[in-house]
Amino acid sequence: MNYFISGTDTGIGKTVFSTLLSLKLGYRYWKPIQSGTIDKTDSEWVAERLGKNFILNEVYKLQEPLSPHAAAKNESIEIKHELIIAQAPTDHTIIEGCGGLLVPLNSSTLIIDLIKQLHASLILVARSGLGTINHTLLSIEALHNRNIPLLGVVMVGQPNKSNLEAIKHFGNTPVLAEVPLINDFSRKNLIEISTTLPIQL
Repeated sequence: MNYFISGTDTGIGKTVFSTLLSLKLGYRYWKPIQSGTIDKTDSEWVAERLGKNFILNEVYKLQEPLSPHAAAKNESIEIKHELIIAQAPTDHTIIEGCGGLLVPLNSSTLIIDLIKQLHASLILVARSGLGTINHTLLSIEALHNRNIPLLGVVMVGQPNKSNLEAIKHFGNTPVLAEVPLINDFSRKNLIEISTTLPIQL
């Protein structure tokens, strides 16, 4: 079983949640497309918490922190989703996407198209605060329109019962867990949080 972690937006908490889930399950971590390599990459950040042996190499590492299709174009590269699928691990891996579901990879392919072909169990990470209902329900609708099963939603931030209940009701999907804002990203603290993460998969 592989789990694909997508989000309702960029900077939503996908990397942190992917790390927590990898720690909880003992799974490897793979981010096939990295946009932005000037500072530390997501894989490097996760490696400091999981260990390098748990990290799989990116298929595409793009320098600028832009949408993948734009970053690739600036480097005269075309992202080929077939290459990503060919290199995809078969089991026990947390796969992190880039940005939201409708982020373009090239002139004809969106990240949601890649998700459908990878056949991993999908978890959608969303903010808990204002605006999340609209963003989350739009994402769920996009998945339904493409017949992509959604395992559930994970909400990151200050708990908001009203937003949580609205997403469950109108999205007709479970909220798998609520993850609080984290200030201490040390391996020790993330391990502690992962062991108490109330998520049943």
